[in-house]
Amino acid sequence: MSWITLVHGLNLAAIYGLMAIGISILWSSIGMINMAHGASFAVAGFSAWQVSLAAKPLIAAAFGTGLDASVAMAVTMLATGVIAGALFGALIYLLAYLPIHDKANYAVRSLIMTLAINLATVQILLQLFGPNQRSLPKIFGFGKLEILGVSVRYDQLGTISSTAVLMLLVIAWLRYSRKGLEIRAMMQNPEGAELSGISVRWTALPVTMMTGALAGLAAILLSQTIFVSPTSGAMPLIKGLTIALLGGLGSIPGALAGAVIIGFLEAIVGALPFLGQRYVLFSQFLFIIVFLIARPRGIGGLLDETRE
Repeated sequence: MSWITLVHGLNLAAIYGLMAIGISILWSSIGMINMAHGASFAVAGFSAWQVSLAAKPLIAAAFGTGLDASVAMAVTMLATGVIAGALFGALIYLLAYLPIHDKANYAVRSLIMTLAINLATVQILLQLFGPNQRSLPKIFGFGKLEILGVSVRYDQLGTISSTAVLMLLVIAWLRYSRKGLEIRAMMQNPEGAELSGISVRWTALPVTMMTGALAGLAAILLSQTIFVSPTSGAMPLIKGLTIALLGGLGSIPGALAGAVIIGFLEAIVGALPFLGQRYVLFSQFLFIIVFLIARPRGIGGLLDETRE
C-alpha cells in the first residue's frame, strides 16, 4: 500500500467517521435509526453554498484576496455547515422524536418518520435548486504539502486534522460535561437514566443537534472533493449506517475503527487496476457481511453487554 493510498484512506475515514458516530450515538441514546441523516448532509451543503455566494463579495471587500480572506471563508463555510446541520437536527427532534418518543413501536415509527423527512427534503431541494450539482469554495486552498516525503493535498490535510480535533472535542464533551454524562447514561440504560431524574425528552434535543452538526461538517469536508446535490447525502448515509453496524451500535471507538477500515478498504480497492471504483461498494458490503456473521455485535460490541 502506497503512502498516497494511506492518506486517501485516512481522508475517507475522517468523513465517514463523522456520519457513523452520529448514527451510532442517536441509536444508542434515544433509540432512533435516523434515515434523515443524509438530508442533514444535503441541507448543510446547500446552506453553505448559498452563504458562500453571499459572503464571497463581502469577504473580498473586507480582506481582499489574501490569506485572511481564505481563512474567513473557511471559518464561514465550516460554521454554516455545523449550524445548518444542528438546526436540521433540531427539526428532526421536533418532527420525529418529540411527538412519538413515548408511543408504542417508537423505533419503527421514528424510522418511518425520518425516512419521510429525508424524501421530502430531497424533493424540496430539487424543487428549489434543481438536479444540477454545485461546487463549494476550496476552504483549505489548492496545492500540496510534503510531509516526511509524502505528498498530501491541502484539502486532505485539512479534513483529517479538523475531524481529529472535532472528534476529540466531542469525546471530551461526552466524557466530562454534565450533559455528556446524561447522554452516556441514556446510552447505557435509558430506563435507569430516567429513574435517576434525567429528562430523556430534553436530553434528546442536544443529541439530535450534535449529530446533525457532525453531518453538516461532513458535508463541507466531503464537498471539497465532490459536488453538492439534492441527493448527495444518500451515499454518506449508506456508508454511515453500515460503518455504525460494523463498529457496533453505541460504540464510538468501534465506529471510528469501522470508519478507518472502510476508508482504507475503499482506497485500496479503488487503487487496484484490476478492480477499481466499480468494485468498491461490493468489496465493502462483502467485508461487512462476513464480519457481522462472525461477530454480530460488531467491532465494539459493548452496548448489549453493558445493558445486560
